[in-house]
Amino acid sequence: MELIFLGTGAGVPSKNRNVTSIAISMLNERNAIWLFDCGEGTQHQILRSSIRLSKLEKIFITHLHGDHIFGLPGLLSSRSFQGGETELTVYGPTGIAAFIENSLELSGSHLTYPLQVIEVEPGEIFRDNQWQVVCDELDHGISSFGYRLVEADKPGTLDAARLKQEGVPAGPLYQELKQGKKVTLPDGRMIDGEAFIGPKQKGRIIAIFGDTRPQENERALAENADIVVHEATFEASKEEMAKEYMHSTTTDAAKLAQIAGAKHLILTHISSRYDKEASLQLCDEAREVFPNTDIAEDFASFTI
Repeated sequence: MELIFLGTGAGVPSKNRNVTSIAISMLNERNAIWLFDCGEGTQHQILRSSIRLSKLEKIFITHLHGDHIFGLPGLLSSRSFQGGETELTVYGPTGIAAFIENSLELSGSHLTYPLQVIEVEPGEIFRDNQWQVVCDELDHGISSFGYRLVEADKPGTLDAARLKQEGVPAGPLYQELKQGKKVTLPDGRMIDGEAFIGPKQKGRIIAIFGDTRPQENERALAENADIVVHEATFEASKEEMAKEYMHSTTTDAAKLAQIAGAKHLILTHISSRYDKEASLQLCDEAREVFPNTDIAEDFASFTI
């Protein structure tokens, strides 16, 4: 599973950073791509990546500011021309349905696939046998959400070496034992698969935040996350400006990762005032509080 940053800038695009969009490639796990936010130009960024629109399964919108949604109508329309036939679900704050409906209707766009739009409230918004997604409101002046993705635990590994020592012949029996079943061997012995399966593998946790000032709701979303993706629009010395514009600083994001017990912090939504060299200084600021911090660049990818 891979986290791919398609846009990492704040407010307006710059030469080095497009506006916000983040993809999670789950091709090995569910043959799908999930997208978080869709700023203007996102489909152009996708053309420069390995992502295929036909694999897009879900889009999660954090809030309705233009730098997070202006690319959505074009992307939805283009998916029809790029082989998209399977259902696509868009999640977002109240108003996202009207934005999509009006944009498509006024532009005369016709989709060749089923589109479902779900306007979210705090709490669980999706669950299947692989993932649970919950969201909660942030503090950004308009309705803005953070999303927490929790992967289901995976079954433990079958101890094939120990089975061999017990004289269990390799073959179809191993598959049944891996499912925890009891099987009878040719020699009459009964073997319980549960006794040969290791502990469950803990599922991964990913927290992706929309624009926000620091607030209490964030901690639960980021709790014990393998990766936290958080905006860091401003440097630490501009704390008052960040509060005024309802954004976060580098150290705000780092403190959240620290108190939440996260493993890895990735900073994004970087103001265009910071060039590439200054962006590295932003990362250093955050690392003083939370050492395992990276700052995202457009097209950067991180294995989850």
